[in-house]
Amino acid sequence: MAKELTVAVVGATGAVGTKMMEQLAKRKFPVGKLKLLASKRSAGNTLDFAGQTYTIEEATPEAFEGVDVALFSAGGSVSKALAKEAAKRGAVVIDNTSAFRMDPEVPLVVPEVNRADLKEHNGIIANPNCSTIQMVVALEPIRQAFGLKNIIVSTYQAVSGSGVSAIEELHQQSLAWDEGKNVEANILPVKSDKKHFPIARNVLPQIDVFTENGFTYEEMKMINETKKIMHDDALAVAATCVRVPVVAGHSESVFVEVDKAGVTVEEFRKALENAPGVVVQDDITNQQYPMPLFAEGEDPTFVGRIRKDLANDRGFHLWIVADNLLKGAALNSIQIAEAMLEDGLL
Repeated sequence: MAKELTVAVVGATGAVGTKMMEQLAKRKFPVGKLKLLASKRSAGNTLDFAGQTYTIEEATPEAFEGVDVALFSAGGSVSKALAKEAAKRGAVVIDNTSAFRMDPEVPLVVPEVNRADLKEHNGIIANPNCSTIQMVVALEPIRQAFGLKNIIVSTYQAVSGSGVSAIEELHQQSLAWDEGKNVEANILPVKSDKKHFPIARNVLPQIDVFTENGFTYEEMKMINETKKIMHDDALAVAATCVRVPVVAGHSESVFVEVDKAGVTVEEFRKALENAPGVVVQDDITNQQYPMPLFAEGEDPTFVGRIRKDLANDRGFHLWIVADNLLKGAALNSIQIAEAMLEDGLL
């Protein structure tokens, strides 16, 4: 990767923006020039990257002049306002919000799953939802080996998926419980919704607002995004998304039904062991299985608790864990940029 690029990080002061900068440095992405963009309120502040101090600029259409890659993670409204402006000025936008994920003109990409879709971009590439990314990384090798007919997933999602303020609220609520003080809830399950409930000592069976069909938008994201990424509208997907009092690392309990009959647990596990981006942790004799505490700060998607369903010969259960701020957001964005560079698309 000798070619040096001008890279913009939009939302540089946020949880994911910070991780994007860390990944750019850690993976030695060829950044020739870096532009850190954020709201007018943050403009003028400074951040360090690779031993240098950078001044944050206000994110405006003109700020993207000369930019090769624009990494967006400042919220859907910012992406809707500025992503096309950036693309118009020649930047390839990798957007970490939901603004363009289901746009038929925009590829929705997880490099281990549908890297070839990058060739179809028109200036904008969407990064999938964090919970979707780790699930499809784990299930694509299964789909390739045995076919997939049905997916039922229940998630156990960390509060960092709702941003820095949600992490702080979890800490404050935990302290309040311990000190016998009044526990305040102002953010979760959804900041804009009518009611708020504590996340400390609790689980919240609501992520995002509800749709008319009784599923939340988060659940519908997982359903629709999985079908789009896997190019399979006939795939049956159902999701229940739950917020748990964990800072980082999403966990998922997944049931899948494969097309092929007679698949053994050993064959199922072997398909996962040979898959890119997957680490199998599945030794119940020694209580070895994935946990978010140990996945935090790690790049792979971890899979364990692999077992065959007791009533359905084609059914399997597995447990999937990944760092939602890394593979679920920042890392996948950088991997998209790396794949484009390797494939001559940048």
